[in-house]
Amino acid sequence: MNYILFDGPSRNNLLPFTFTRPVADIRIGILTIREKWEAFLDSTTTTITEEYLSDKYPMVEMDENVMINASYLPNLELVEMVKDLQENQAIFKGEDVIAFFSKDTQEEVDFDTYEAIEFNDDVIKIEHAWDIFSKNGDAIQEDFNLLTNGRHSQPIPSSNNVIAAENIFIEEGATLEFTTLNASNGPIYIGKNALIMEGTLIRGPFALCEEAIVKMGARIYGPTTIGPSSKVGGEINNVVLFANSNKGHDGYLGNSVLGEWCNLGADTNTSNLKNNYAEVRLWDYQTESFARTGLQFCGLMMGDHSKCGINTMFNTGTVVGVSANIFGSGFPRNFVPSFSWGGSAGFTTYLTKKAFEVAEIVMSRRHIVFTEQDKAILEHVFQETSKYRRE
Repeated sequence: MNYILFDGPSRNNLLPFTFTRPVADIRIGILTIREKWEAFLDSTTTTITEEYLSDKYPMVEMDENVMINASYLPNLELVEMVKDLQENQAIFKGEDVIAFFSKDTQEEVDFDTYEAIEFNDDVIKIEHAWDIFSKNGDAIQEDFNLLTNGRHSQPIPSSNNVIAAENIFIEEGATLEFTTLNASNGPIYIGKNALIMEGTLIRGPFALCEEAIVKMGARIYGPTTIGPSSKVGGEINNVVLFANSNKGHDGYLGNSVLGEWCNLGADTNTSNLKNNYAEVRLWDYQTESFARTGLQFCGLMMGDHSKCGINTMFNTGTVVGVSANIFGSGFPRNFVPSFSWGGSAGFTTYLTKKAFEVAEIVMSRRHIVFTEQDKAILEHVFQETSKYRRE
């Protein structure tokens, strides 16, 4: 069977992260949503997404296909239902379509003609950007169960101080000495060739992905995910870094999400609680206003390729778009549009020519090519977000 992941109506609620990727390529837990589905299905997937993303994330359609709403994370019960789908059948949860069968000869899909199969069990759904960190604990546990089932961890070196060793899994090539690992509140997963330096304190749930680094003396509270080839230090609490991003120095980051290729300068601090303990509101790209989150704790949402200088301070509930560069004293406003250059004193437009020069240098350091596809995506984002920038 051919499986295709589609963005679904949640796509705009997941900006700025879906400016540069389909919903399926959001990381939550240990794996991306696509990686989870492919592991459960034992099959590759392709994508239905925005047209400007489709060159990099193409769709491959065959005679018979199962379309899957990428906002839903797989579990055993749901995957079995998806695998059993037949022609003119669809899986619903309430009014939401989770998955449906289609043929390439269909010109349109009319769900009124489909047999509706209701999914009544619990399932994790990613509806808003803040769900990425607020639901990360459950997602780490699900991925931990998936990745470690029937396997044995590498031995935990004896120099480490360990609590609940049965909830710790270390992949081949990982290095950790003289750390404290407390997995009594959730699992700790250490990925292949990852490094945890001496003096680090970690409380689960925690995932350190392949070739990621935790620097000396870091204090990390779960649920936290450090994506592949990312580097972190200082104090971190309930954070998700997608991949190739750095918060390498002292400073606090809490209840936050960083996309790819982000960098926080030394002593950057993020507030995750308002002084009056009120509910946090976040910038909503659909309504172009600040929306209620229902959360008391919410820090920074930062899109791909954005960076900030040393001693940057972010207010509670700050949204930073794609390819922004923030520096200077004081608090920048709590919505920083994509391709903004500046800080609390004001912003100018960060032109794509300059942004691309930086992206090319940064990515080449990880031996990754900044492609024409990447440039085209960022050019589109630059144009799409121009209305938010003030000169």
